[in-house]
Amino acid sequence: MPVTDLTLQQYLETRGRLVDEALDRSLPPESQPPEIIHRAMRYCVFAGGKRLRPMLVLAGSETCGGNPTQALPVACAVELIHTYSLIHDDLPAMDNSDMRHGRPACHVAFGDAIAVLAGDALHALAFALIASAADAVGAERTLLVSRLIAESIGTDGMVGGQVLDLLGEEGRTFPAGRAPSRIPRADMVREIHLRKTGRLIRASVLSGAMLAGADDRTVTALGRYGERVGVAFQIVDDILDVIGEESAVGKRLGSDAARSKLTYPIAFGIERSRQIAAALTGEGEAAIADLGPRGRILRELAEYLLARER
Repeated sequence: MPVTDLTLQQYLETRGRLVDEALDRSLPPESQPPEIIHRAMRYCVFAGGKRLRPMLVLAGSETCGGNPTQALPVACAVELIHTYSLIHDDLPAMDNSDMRHGRPACHVAFGDAIAVLAGDALHALAFALIASAADAVGAERTLLVSRLIAESIGTDGMVGGQVLDLLGEEGRTFPAGRAPSRIPRADMVREIHLRKTGRLIRASVLSGAMLAGADDRTVTALGRYGERVGVAFQIVDDILDVIGEESAVGKRLGSDAARSKLTYPIAFGIERSRQIAAALTGEGEAAIADLGPRGRILRELAEYLLARER
């Protein structure tokens, strides 16, 4: 069935199955030595995540006329990258979270050392999968996508956002000579969200478009969409940490406040944070208005993410 004929729910279900099947094929089996690392990798990848980033890769591709199966290696790669970041984020040295997706976090289930290595292994496998996309779409597009994703998770992206997140915590100490950032509070929270979440989500939708050979105007529009929706997504996450139901969200709630993290609800309050998330979602949808019916799934996905309760 053409993507334009699918409801959002049908799209999420059908493409979700594609991604899960491809992830299962891509990950080493649990029986492959050393078994413990492969068990840990699969434990985390198949823990029940939303698959948002791979969905955006596929939607970016299909919006631009691409074949979703050709984008699957990159879709799987961004999910592996996201999963590795969660494993490391939960570690005692970082956020010290003991639950993820409603069950023990990786370091609780397998120990800190295996958790670190599982994250490292997923990161490595992700770039092997990206490289494999060249078989279907050619080396030039694959290299551009690889660079885009790498930049989105480095110090200008996810890693940098995590550093700023740590610097924003009150009471966290650092070695002598490594003073916390002096970025103003409101600017700091925006930069944390943009880097930590927005840039990989932007890279996800752009990757799909670039694999499909999108023109520069479309790439610009989708980049704006991805960045705005990505930041809005993280704001909603922060709101849910304050007012959500733990059984629905699948992790300990109230941890941001307990660790004095700098989040939108803490910086701006719940109601203002909701307004900001809605405004960013609107900007994202407006950015792709010229795509017409081709952009419907992306617009509906933005609304769905804004209204979610988990």
